[in-house]
Amino acid sequence: MNDRLRALLTFAGLVTLLLVILVAASLYSFREFSLRSAEERARTAAEIVRVGLTEAMANGTIGLRAQLLARLGRVNGLEEVRVVRGPSVVRQFGAGMGAEHAVDDTDRAVLASGRPVYELLDDNQSTYMMRATIPYVAEQGGQPDCVQCHKVQVGEVLGAITLKISLAETRARALNWVAVLVGIMGSFAVVALFLLRRQYQPMADVALKVDQVVGQAACGDFGTRIDSGHRGEAGAIAAGVNRLMDALDSGVGTISNRVEQLMQYDLPRSRNMLLSTLEMVEGLVDANRFKQAIEEDETKQEIYTRLARVIGENFDLGTFSIYEVANSKNHMRPVVVDHQADADIKWCDPQILIRSEACRARRTGRMVSSVNEPHICRMFSAQAQAEGKQHVCLPMIQSGNVGCVVQLVSTPETSVLVRMLVPFLRVYLRETAPVLEAKRLMESLRESTLRDAMTGLYNRHFIEAYMETLVSAVKRRKTHLGVLMLDVDHFKKVNDTYGHDAGDKVLVAVANVLKESLRSSDLIIRYGGEEFIALLQDTDRAGAMFTAEKIRHAVESLKIQIGATALTKTISIGVADFPEDTDEFWEVVKYADVALYAAKGRGRNRVVSYTHDLVQAPGANACGAVACGAVAELD
Repeated sequence: MNDRLRALLTFAGLVTLLLVILVAASLYSFREFSLRSAEERARTAAEIVRVGLTEAMANGTIGLRAQLLARLGRVNGLEEVRVVRGPSVVRQFGAGMGAEHAVDDTDRAVLASGRPVYELLDDNQSTYMMRATIPYVAEQGGQPDCVQCHKVQVGEVLGAITLKISLAETRARALNWVAVLVGIMGSFAVVALFLLRRQYQPMADVALKVDQVVGQAACGDFGTRIDSGHRGEAGAIAAGVNRLMDALDSGVGTISNRVEQLMQYDLPRSRNMLLSTLEMVEGLVDANRFKQAIEEDETKQEIYTRLARVIGENFDLGTFSIYEVANSKNHMRPVVVDHQADADIKWCDPQILIRSEACRARRTGRMVSSVNEPHICRMFSAQAQAEGKQHVCLPMIQSGNVGCVVQLVSTPETSVLVRMLVPFLRVYLRETAPVLEAKRLMESLRESTLRDAMTGLYNRHFIEAYMETLVSAVKRRKTHLGVLMLDVDHFKKVNDTYGHDAGDKVLVAVANVLKESLRSSDLIIRYGGEEFIALLQDTDRAGAMFTAEKIRHAVESLKIQIGATALTKTISIGVADFPEDTDEFWEVVKYADVALYAAKGRGRNRVVSYTHDLVQAPGANACGAVACGAVAELD
């Protein structure tokens, strides 16, 4: 039920209630007036009869009283006039005529009590009348004096008169007047309703239109307008609502366009513009909060983990991969696979790990989606394709190159959801890219301060920075750390004979031999000049000696082409064991240096393990360490 019908029914109900109350009040008033008027007429008629009977007694014509009563009975409105003699009059003058005795209980009650009785007779509409039985009570001092003619006491009932007065005509008139009144009021109500409707119909129409416009606006449609042809307040309201809708249409449209530009996404016009804009704004706000969080992360892996959490929790996706691209090496590595950090590749051919250009998203720098184009990328897992899986790969551009690739894997049932989430995920990737690039540059800068630019090995700053961490790990695992101090034999002669470029080439070749001979968990440091340190994790003295011999033999077999000359070099190696020799790191490094000095002193191209008797060797200082110049002097 709309407001217009509700208002109409309310007004009609109020008018009906008013008419009912008015009719009831009118009928009650007419009834009371009719009854009081009838009573007054009855008393008047009774007084006329009393006067007539008294005069008849005085004139001696009392015997003609029947004619008097008959003539009164023919008066309009009087249906019956009857006189009843009281007991005292009957005793004094006899019973009188046949009709002058009490005929019912009312007569007898009035004769006994001396009080008048008025009764309403309503057997049917034709006999609607009032019966009035009024007593004649003896009074003294009147003209004539009742007690002079009647042998009665003052106050004694002499008789009573019964009159029946018709009220049918009075009631008919009352009903007619009520009908007229109802007609007048009804006409007034109709006219009032018409005037009110004419006055407020435009307002009601505008209110209905406003409701429709607001409802459509809530659904994102701001193009509906209200007919402003109404005059007065309704027209002003319509014009105001239209101005508001114009402002909303323009404002929300502008906001939506700006947000679409930020998200690089064209919103489908079939969707609710308002809700879609709110969703995109919320996505931008969440992405900004995400950016603030990752800016405070310390490492790239923390950022990747946080991004994976967003994909899993915010976007409710469980199958995805995040790949980091090493453009300089043409490699890729999976940093997160299905929420697992540093997991094995799962959704792509492993070929992309060693040849990153095989990845279509990395090669083109554009989104690659098998949702729209099945089998678009031949690197997608054949098993996943056989299972009906689909993929969307999004490149993350860093400094003009693809730095990461985020791969979303979906089923045909969830592909629609993934396609809808892509614009929001792109915002996160766009916010993540500069932060990851900054972290990469910081790591590169830190790496450059910790690595030797020529050989690519760590420098001695690395030991100073990570020594405590390394020692703590060895002590926590209760294992050994093999320390090798290596020095290229007669290196100064290479510089003097072939030049410094040849010396650099020898150092690079030796560094490559060290890399190939040691495990990825071992650490190789260029300690200075032609000296190197190798830290072999979880390796005891015997293992360190074996590895040192392998290195010595590999260097001895190495052929280094210097112009037309194939140069061969040897290397001397000192070995010490942490914590067997000492539980102080820098002291065990000095012990390895002592062993290296011993290897030099014993003819070079050999491996010597540290023993405490080496401390007493000639040239050793009080701490057991060989002065840096001592080895140089031997060369």
